Amino acid sequence: MRELLRWGILGTASISETVIPAIQSCTGSRIAAVASRTQARADEWAARYAIPLAFSSYDDLLHSGEVDLIYLPLPNSLHAEWTIRALEAGLHVLCEKPLALDAREAHTIAEAAKQSGRLAAEAYMYRHHPVYARLQELVAEGSIGRVKSIHSEFSFMDDEPDTIVANAELGGGALMDVGCYCVNASRLIEGAEPRRVSAFARLDPVDFSLVGLLEFPSGTLATFTTSIESAERHRLEIHGESGMLVLKSPWHPGDQYAQISIQRHGEADERVSVAGDDPYYLEAQEFVEACAGKRPLRWPIADAVANMAVLDALKVSAREGRAVAPNEAKTSL
Repeated sequence: MRELLRWGILGTASISETVIPAIQSCTGSRIAAVASRTQARADEWAARYAIPLAFSSYDDLLHSGEVDLIYLPLPNSLHAEWTIRALEAGLHVLCEKPLALDAREAHTIAEAAKQSGRLAAEAYMYRHHPVYARLQELVAEGSIGRVKSIHSEFSFMDDEPDTIVANAELGGGALMDVGCYCVNASRLIEGAEPRRVSAFARLDPVDFSLVGLLEFPSGTLATFTTSIESAERHRLEIHGESGMLVLKSPWHPGDQYAQISIQRHGEADERVSVAGDDPYYLEAQEFVEACAGKRPLRWPIADAVANMAVLDALKVSAREGRAVAPNEAKTSL
């Protein structure tokens, strides 16, 4: 393996404007190439971020011999295809969330990673922030007693109806765009998979708003609300027997510091401050180190497959109006 691992950026989605500077801050790697559907667009991004090589074809980048690992921010409908193509080309892949359109695609990616001997990971950057390690410590320490329920929110107003987010063919919808964070965080906090889920959604044609419920084997209930048609809301609450942990900015906790509020009935709120960091940088740095064989991935590809299974079940529940077990869901909305 080369001393510096070489990144290739597959696509020029707006999220890359945040992720590329984070990757450029990583040690042990450098960005070597970017690809877009047009040479002009690729050249523009290469010039903007001082990237040496620009390709007008994703395939050309994958088979150029100039990169070792890929950051993939393409539309959801293209995640599985291009992640698999990259793995088959012998490249590691950090793919934006959600990993695929459904669990079957995610499983195919996992098999491709196994066959290629390369790593594939799903880019939920929020969980790399130090505040989540502290949040899990507070739960484990019993700071609020036994956890009984979890509630999270992630919504925003998509005021441009022709965006990818609102496009069913491209894998849009509130659940796949931002609600997936709520599902992922609930699973992370509980440390288990739900045995069944329920959801209600406003569908036309994607789920513009969705309310979900996850029932875990311990009895913990996780609820969440997500929308791409309402005012922006970010929140995570963990309810226990003796109190509640509240994170007001769970998806972008803060580069400078983050704060957890411990609320108990009849007592003044306790504030727990955590040093901040850039979760995009932390995510990319961990992936570089894992690809270099210096550490294992904390969330291997099996976690992404399991998360997709829960998303599948929520989609089926919203469509059919019944509780669904994640291993029962066979179709998507």
